[in-house]
Amino acid sequence: MLTVIAVAMAGLAFVLTRHQAPTEREITPVAAPSSSPSESEPPARKQKPKKPAIHRDRIYVEVYNNSGITGLAGKVATQAQRIGWQVVGSDNWYGTIPASTIYYPKRLQTEAKQLGLDLGIRRLQPAVAPMKMDRLTVILTSDAA
Repeated sequence: MLTVIAVAMAGLAFVLTRHQAPTEREITPVAAPSSSPSESEPPARKQKPKKPAIHRDRIYVEVYNNSGITGLAGKVATQAQRIGWQVVGSDNWYGTIPASTIYYPKRLQTEAKQLGLDLGIRRLQPAVAPMKMDRLTVILTSDAA
């Protein structure tokens, strides 16, 4: 008999708690849909920081031939000028360079990458003496021909 009473009381408690009004913490306000699409704002997107623009015409470039191919430095210098780089000289380079390389002072590393893309030169290295530290130095080997 006690079991029947216990089951009845549990059932009554269940029914009573289901029909009670929700408490304030259980109420979740829902915004009404907007009437026109212009009122809704797009979801916020993470914006990538903008890369500073490269002003090719403000960057000095020197082009050197280390290939033994006559006129290679002049040809590449003209190509760089047509793209907009400020080529200030071209000549021969004496020494051993393993592949065509763009040498850059630290502050011009981004510009060196762009010049490499423009000229199809993948090898980039920090500038060393006797290179001037206010410009990019391109040294061409036979792989640039």
